[in-house]
Amino acid sequence: MTALIVVVVILALSFDFTNGFHDTANAIATTVSTRALSPRKAVVLAGVLNFVGALAFSGVAKTIGGKVADPLKIQHGMWVVLAALVAAIGWNLLTWYFGIPSSSSHALIGGLAGAVVGAAGFGGINASGFASIIQALVISPISALIIGYILMTILKWLFANTSPHKVNRGFRFLQMFSAAFQSFTHGTNDAQKTMGVITFALIAGGFQTQLVIPLWVKVLCAIAMGCGTATGGWRIIRTVGSKIIKLEPINGFASDLTSATVILTATLLHEPVSSTHVISSAIMGTGAAKRFRQVNWGVAGNIVIAWVITIPIAGCLAFLIMRLLLLFLR
Repeated sequence: MTALIVVVVILALSFDFTNGFHDTANAIATTVSTRALSPRKAVVLAGVLNFVGALAFSGVAKTIGGKVADPLKIQHGMWVVLAALVAAIGWNLLTWYFGIPSSSSHALIGGLAGAVVGAAGFGGINASGFASIIQALVISPISALIIGYILMTILKWLFANTSPHKVNRGFRFLQMFSAAFQSFTHGTNDAQKTMGVITFALIAGGFQTQLVIPLWVKVLCAIAMGCGTATGGWRIIRTVGSKIIKLEPINGFASDLTSATVILTATLLHEPVSSTHVISSAIMGTGAAKRFRQVNWGVAGNIVIAWVITIPIAGCLAFLIMRLLLLFLR
């Protein structure tokens, strides 16, 4: 049992590392693309403030650890987490390779749900809790799109008579602060998801009885995500930061502020959201308000498709992995 929990923790940290490829890279994509910060400074900023954000809250981790299913009622609970993580890591690596900003959050939540169904059937899913999570995942990017459009429209009106040079210089400076806010809020939500599945495994394995996130879990998950950001996030940065629309400092700032606000609101409500899709939607919204025709809606469409298919694909993969594991466990 001890060996299994060690394997699960290592896999969870590996997932958090691949999460850095995807999601934390989004937190600095706009700042790097507008040259408000150099890539190296942006990575350091993201790593430090993600770490701080991860330690600041625990509500999202508790949601992941207890709302999808009750770890005390699921047989082979640690194996369930293992199956979920293998599926989520596989999907993360595949979409990272093709530079698609798919959601690590969707992959993990879909994988956990699929593995629970594989182990205990649909009755093992906490229907109301899972529905609440899906609702947050759907509403958050739509909110970011709308808020981003409104905020950018207001900024356009406020600075309509200001020279582009002054606007760019001013908002490039402000982006350093919006990127910091973005990175902090990202840590308050995304870094906690892996903490939640580790805690799920700890409870299922009898290592603890209460839904409390240990400090060592918080620290290790925050470190793993920061390392992933520094190592492999550049493919996603290119997609988010330049392929949706050519970013300028003013809509980069608006995108950062919009997505950070949406993510922090979700964190305070203890709801997990996809930072990938919140940030991408905010960029679409601000881009549409500034120059609707210059938004690459083809790339935007691919992001939406990835958004729709990730949960079912990760769920099916985890279900199949869990069913195969059960053949050896019986």
